[in-house]
Amino acid sequence: MSSAPQSPKDMRHNLIRMRGRDPDEPHRVASPLELLFDLTFVIAFGLAASHLAHGLAEGHFLSAVIGFGFSSFAICWAWINFTWFASAFDTDDWLYRLVTMVQMIGVLILALGIPRMFASIEQGAYLDNSVMVLGYVIMRVAMIFQWLRAAKQGGNQRHACHIYAAAISIAQIGWIAQIFFDLSLTASLMFGAILAIFELAGPYVAERVGGGIPWHPHHIAERYSLFAIIALGEGIVGTVATLSAVIDSEGFSPAVGLVGLAGIGLTFGMWWIYYLLPSAEALEKNRDKSFLWGYGHMAIVASIVATGAGLHVAANFIEHKAHIGPTATLLTVAVPLVIFIGGLYALYSYLMQSGDTLHRWLLLATACVIALAFIASWSGLSMPICLVILSLAPAVSVVGYEVWGHLHTAAMLRGSHGNG
Repeated sequence: MSSAPQSPKDMRHNLIRMRGRDPDEPHRVASPLELLFDLTFVIAFGLAASHLAHGLAEGHFLSAVIGFGFSSFAICWAWINFTWFASAFDTDDWLYRLVTMVQMIGVLILALGIPRMFASIEQGAYLDNSVMVLGYVIMRVAMIFQWLRAAKQGGNQRHACHIYAAAISIAQIGWIAQIFFDLSLTASLMFGAILAIFELAGPYVAERVGGGIPWHPHHIAERYSLFAIIALGEGIVGTVATLSAVIDSEGFSPAVGLVGLAGIGLTFGMWWIYYLLPSAEALEKNRDKSFLWGYGHMAIVASIVATGAGLHVAANFIEHKAHIGPTATLLTVAVPLVIFIGGLYALYSYLMQSGDTLHRWLLLATACVIALAFIASWSGLSMPICLVILSLAPAVSVVGYEVWGHLHTAAMLRGSHGNG
């Protein structure tokens, strides 16, 4: 039976009092505006991955990793702040939409500053993050406005909203001040680390001292999964673009096909095992676990993007444009893959408050597959074959959970915390 058509009044986005949404609202899903917001982060992640891949291929490992870590934190943290606010206070009225669009402009400006930031770190003199900070401040000023609006209209959440707004404001003063001080690269990074810790502490204080906000566990879990998909999509797009360039210059070859197969296989496998994490159900039962779960996802998402960057390096290797050897090339894919898989298992154990014998066996088998890829490389097998072997690492968890693991998860969600 079809629903009644909307009246003209219902189709307008009139101002709505920002009282806070019901954290138990049924059928809560991501809004079209949230999906549009996410698209701006595709550009930011794409630039960060491209410069990470370039630095790794040139052998500039330290500067590439530092630059990627700095940009990944800025990207992820901007997304996280908006997402938790939206889960609690999304009104979808015209003012909320316009302020969110201002935040999207800030994301794009932040993305434009990523190349300059990477270049400054590689040169080693100082950290040039001025354009990134400009975009970041635009996003955060808009976010402060949103929090203050919620504080004024949100009733019981007023105290928490004021703490969020104050923490963001103080942090922005620090980021702006950093631009005007003539600090060395090391001092800039240390100061940035202090500001990052302060940024991370703000929500903790607001939730613990200020009474918290009414975020929706299933909505939050869905939003994070969509963020992970964006990161996975960057790996697919980047790999295809790089391989396309190889085909244009050298023509199609079995090596190109194998690298493409490895990239797609890794992406599919990482996507599959990400959804083994029972985030929504666990957060619904224990909201206090949201901090480590949410913050831990920054490493998860960054490692997904970095795995895609490693595949770019591998494609450059077979095109003879990389200035590193086969083992180092394989490491550019394997290291972020290990962080991704290890991070997921760690979050699983944290959410379920239990270790699992099955997990230990699956991690051991995964380590064996990764070791096999390196043994193949040291034995002289080609890079594409080594990558195909490496791409089987996520398949260990996929098979393990399809055969046995789903029973363990179901038992734990029912309250059983015994080892498998």
